[in-house]
Amino acid sequence: MPQSRPVPSNGLTRRDGGTQQGAPGQEILEKHRIMELLNHLTSNLLFYQPSKPREYLISLLERLRIAKITGVAFPFFMDHTNVVSMFEMMDSARRGSITFVQYKGALENLGLSTEDEDLKDDGHGITLDKFKHEV
Repeated sequence: MPQSRPVPSNGLTRRDGGTQQGAPGQEILEKHRIMELLNHLTSNLLFYQPSKPREYLISLLERLRIAKITGVAFPFFMDHTNVVSMFEMMDSARRGSITFVQYKGALENLGLSTEDEDLKDDGHGITLDKFKHEV
């Protein structure tokens, strides 16, 4: 019976063969903003629902790579009709406004807000005009 190599307690082995201590990979995730990237990719995938999701994600990553190399801003995927559609999905009761919690969640899902950003709730709800302006 073949002998197996011992696995580190957190299941991760570094490239140099040592084991990872502390929160696994947390520094890498933060340094390279991996969670923001995954959030952006997932949001786009769920919004557009392409027939070939893997190819679509590869295409997005390739455009990001090109934008980084060339210094050209990454193209924003949402146009006016997309923003209106998103607002209407959240405003299912057709009140003409969404809650601050919905608004903040939408900004986070689109990668337009970070946890560090301090958004203020004025208590009036978010209208379509304000949502379009912010997004």
